[in-house]
Amino acid sequence: MPFKVGLGQDSHRFSHVHEKRDLFLGGVKIKGERGLKGNSDADVILHALFNSLAQIISWKSLGNHADKMCKEQGITDSKEYLKEPLKKLKEMDYFITTVGITIECQKPKIDPVSDEIRESIANILGIKPEQVGIIATTGERLTAFGKGEGIQVFTVITAIHKNVKDFAENKTKKKKK
Repeated sequence: MPFKVGLGQDSHRFSHVHEKRDLFLGGVKIKGERGLKGNSDADVILHALFNSLAQIISWKSLGNHADKMCKEQGITDSKEYLKEPLKKLKEMDYFITTVGITIECQKPKIDPVSDEIRESIANILGIKPEQVGIIATTGERLTAFGKGEGIQVFTVITAIHKNVKDFAENKTKKKKK
């Protein structure tokens, strides 16, 4: 198969005010915001990205993998959860071409931190920041996320096989000559 597409989704509700949890989005600590409920750091963006990768490599969803890492091994940093599916993707000779992220929430405001999140995700996935698109919406307050009860994220990742990438690069080099 020359290319694959993986669609991911995740959502978490905000923790109780007295719980003093930090908010992490795309590997970035968002200052001054209440964190999300979860056994891990509850990084809803990285969790959705895991699910996108899982579709591409034909794995089960995050819950089947993270529970073991979190509960049995004490790993709560969601960046760690992405290492194995990224390794598997590389073993399959696939490379990420684009990442699309849609975030639905009332708070925090995403635009002020979107560049930092984009850079972090690019770094985690081993791609360039311009390969990562981030869109944020409140959804007109129609859902619990738009009403400020939590955050929902949808992600899509496209990946091409090494042979297609090599073919495209060779074709580009020939045109430049």
